[in-house]
Amino acid sequence: MRHMGQTNRNSVMLAALAAIAMPPAILSAAPVRAEETAPIAMSETEQAAPALPPILSPRERAALENRILAERLDTIIPAIMREQGIDLWLLMAREYFEEPVVASMLDAENMHARRRTILIFHDPGEGRPVERLTVSRYGLGGLFEPAWNPDEQPDQWEAVAALIAARDPEKIAINTSDLTQFGDGMTLSQHRLFMAALPERFHDRVVSGERLSVRWLETRTPAEMALYPGIVRTAHAVIGEAFSRNVITPGVTTAEQVQWWYRDRLIGLGLDPWFHPSVAIQRQGREGMIEGEEVIQPGDLLWTDFGITYLRLNTDTQHLAYVLKPGETEAPAGLRAGLANSNRVQDFLTRAFAVGRSGNEALAIARADAIAAGLDPSIYTHPIGHHGHGAGPSIGFWDNQNPDPRGDGAINADTAWSIELTSYASVPEWGGQRVDFRTEEDAFFDGETVRFIDGRQTEITLIPSD
Repeated sequence: MRHMGQTNRNSVMLAALAAIAMPPAILSAAPVRAEETAPIAMSETEQAAPALPPILSPRERAALENRILAERLDTIIPAIMREQGIDLWLLMAREYFEEPVVASMLDAENMHARRRTILIFHDPGEGRPVERLTVSRYGLGGLFEPAWNPDEQPDQWEAVAALIAARDPEKIAINTSDLTQFGDGMTLSQHRLFMAALPERFHDRVVSGERLSVRWLETRTPAEMALYPGIVRTAHAVIGEAFSRNVITPGVTTAEQVQWWYRDRLIGLGLDPWFHPSVAIQRQGREGMIEGEEVIQPGDLLWTDFGITYLRLNTDTQHLAYVLKPGETEAPAGLRAGLANSNRVQDFLTRAFAVGRSGNEALAIARADAIAAGLDPSIYTHPIGHHGHGAGPSIGFWDNQNPDPRGDGAINADTAWSIELTSYASVPEWGGQRVDFRTEEDAFFDGETVRFIDGRQTEITLIPSD
């Protein structure tokens, strides 16, 4: 693991620490020292083989994660409950069976729900603060107020029912959804127990919390966006190492060996992948993607798909590299033109973003514009954030370029996206062979424009063969 000296911290992360108010219960966490180094800002230009940013220690990560979580609870919850007209939102999870929303609300020291963890948000109206309650045997880092005494009421669901009856909400949201996994956390057994305990007069007030779940998970805060460029830079730096002679020896190294190098490298950095990395080869005279034990050779076009989870945020990146033949100094013009085509599809897609527009509508607009420009696109873009394939509307699927129920939802401001797509083109230098120019870069939509978080690949990475 890279040594982190006292004067070599990632200041953008530390600045976010200082900027967020911290509830007293979390202040006991070890403070993170602020050093004077340049922050990593969002940029449309991606660095070639960037330096790896310093990685925070587990204790520093926990302090930062807790502060960001406190800010999210303070700001996002009131906004989305009032936006959706919900008076009370009830969430529940069982130990080792956390639903996505509850998992995102646990502080850094509570890695799992304990026994049965029940969280309640109640908006009393008239601009008063939203109550955050936990009807659980154990506390949750001071972020939720304990609201259950098992000695007085041993039945947890009866305690929940009494709490609801005392507040008399008009709409009670629970997480049930046919469409999205992010809003479907209430299991059948727990729903039965809840409804059996809830007074009958409240039954017709129970509604789906699907939209609340999506809005909570998809919304990015300013503090998170201050961190995201450094997180994406970290992923870009690791990809830069993978696509280099430090890892790949043409004629020796296999695609599969590069995949497992990624996993070893992340273990050494103390980071986690959210999916197993992909590495594949396209080669003149061979159809499709070649994977596994195939040895990388001069003249190959390499593709990788790689993503990490760090500070509760995810990255998802696809890059291309070309292995130079002896005497070559650049990739063939047809390959370079193919990547430029995919960049143009990115431009058409990002221009199609608009608040309130559905993912399906953005897909149709971008595809029509790209096809009119003579391109051959396939678009399969998704939100990203707390999850790699995040909450929010999808914009196409690799196996479905038509409208899809999962793309019906509206695009919202302050959301992050993996701009994932490809375009196909015939490469003259490869005898007109049809080549797949896959690309994926993380971006942020502020409600007006889409900006890449740490730039995008516009030039194919070159790997010398000698």
